[in-house]
Amino acid sequence: MNVGDRHYRTIWLSDDGRSVEIIDQRWLPHDFRIETIGSVAGIATAIRDMWVRGAPLIGVTAAYGVAMQMADDPSDEALDGVWETLHETRPTAINLRWALDEMRRFLKPLAPQQRATAAYRRAREIADEDVGLNRAIGENGLAIIKAIAARKEPGETVNILTHCNAGWLATVDYGTATAPIYLATEAGIPVHVYVDETRPRNQGAQLTAWEMAGHGVPHTLIVDNAGGHLMQRGAIDMVIVGTDRTTADGDVCNKIGTYLKALAAADNDVPFYVALPSPTIDWTVHDGLQEIPIEQRSADEVSLVWGKTASGEIAQVRISPEATPAANPAFDVTPARLVTGLITERGIAKASREGLKAMFPERG
Repeated sequence: MNVGDRHYRTIWLSDDGRSVEIIDQRWLPHDFRIETIGSVAGIATAIRDMWVRGAPLIGVTAAYGVAMQMADDPSDEALDGVWETLHETRPTAINLRWALDEMRRFLKPLAPQQRATAAYRRAREIADEDVGLNRAIGENGLAIIKAIAARKEPGETVNILTHCNAGWLATVDYGTATAPIYLATEAGIPVHVYVDETRPRNQGAQLTAWEMAGHGVPHTLIVDNAGGHLMQRGAIDMVIVGTDRTTADGDVCNKIGTYLKALAAADNDVPFYVALPSPTIDWTVHDGLQEIPIEQRSADEVSLVWGKTASGEIAQVRISPEATPAANPAFDVTPARLVTGLITERGIAKASREGLKAMFPERG
């Protein structure tokens, strides 16, 4: 996607052929910074501390981390070691484990001297595959938006609510939840997006809003608790969110607060869609509530907020008393019964074991 008049992906190989360059998302929307990372330790920090975030992008970043390790030490022990090091950085997003498994499966049969070159090639392929998956998700989601627009008066706006950031910043390009929105805009369909701020890290306010503004998509920032109110008054036509892990039975694990949006949507007959590439499906897990580990992040993310002061300084401020403890579960699980459909690269699947098996018969 474009930043200004230049097209960017969220991660790309540096000119040295070894390091990667990333958009450091900690500073958005106030500052656009590119960081160069050339070590496994740097990759682990970037994933754990959310310089990069979003399940698909985390997976691609980890794949490049494996490639860097193979350039330093292509032994079996190093391959297993880098899998462990990177896997523990973010326990909830399944794409991380998928990418690490894929890199190890691909590299293990090769002679050690072949592994570095092969690893960089496979990491690039995974990045390109992500772009293709997201474009297909966008085309399938566009059909839903077109159907809603067709039921409205000519020129009437389709209002969409999204939570957190499942945009191009969460992937390599296009995004998952935002891909149908971008394609609808390109197709001339009038859309407007309500952007949840998404506490505690405000990825909606800082990242999704930045994306929408950058691409000229009409949008409005709302507090996390406003969605239900808007749905009650008929102001939302559909909800689209992303996911960090979807179970084989269709449960969806996504940013904390997604479950409440799904409850409000169900109570108001608003269709609730989840956009996901198939690597986000964990075919080994069936009960999302019982089986998916929920990442517990630092309480400081709740008590302290980053922002830009009137003087232009990017600063962090405390919003609660020093003596008040905070809890920070980063994700929640939305049961499949609350999901209208799963927008995948192959089409719209029912959020059920049968629906996913029909869409991906080779995995069911």
